[in-house]
Formats: sequence, C-alpha cells, structure tokens
Amino acid sequence: MARTTPLQFMQQVRSEVGKIHWPARREVVLTTIMVFIMAALAATFFSLVDLGIRTGLRLIFGA
Repeated sequence: MARTTPLQFMQQVRSEVGKIHWPARREVVLTTIMVFIMAALAATFFSLVDLGIRTGLRLIFGA
C-alpha cells in the first residue's frame, strides 16, 4: 500500500470537504422544526400509552 504524506493527506481532505453539500439555513430550520414536532408527538403518544396502561393496571388490581 502506498504511503501518503501529511501534505497529500491534507490536500485530499480539502478536496473531499469541497464535495460536501452543506444545507441552506432554511433547510436546517425546517428540519429542526420537524424534529421538534415529531419529538412532541412521540412524547404525547407514549404519555397516553403510559396513562392507559396505568389506568388498566389500577382497574385490574383495584388500587
């Protein structure tokens, strides 16, 4: 396997970083908002499931 000098490595890294597609600010904001909405929906869903299980167990065990 051929060895790469530190200078060649840095040139290759710079070349690869230049190929990256960086998202626009609007895209970042929209995806962040979607993540928060999905997290809120998941939290609500699991809270309701927990409430249902708790209520069911209270009915079964008569606590």
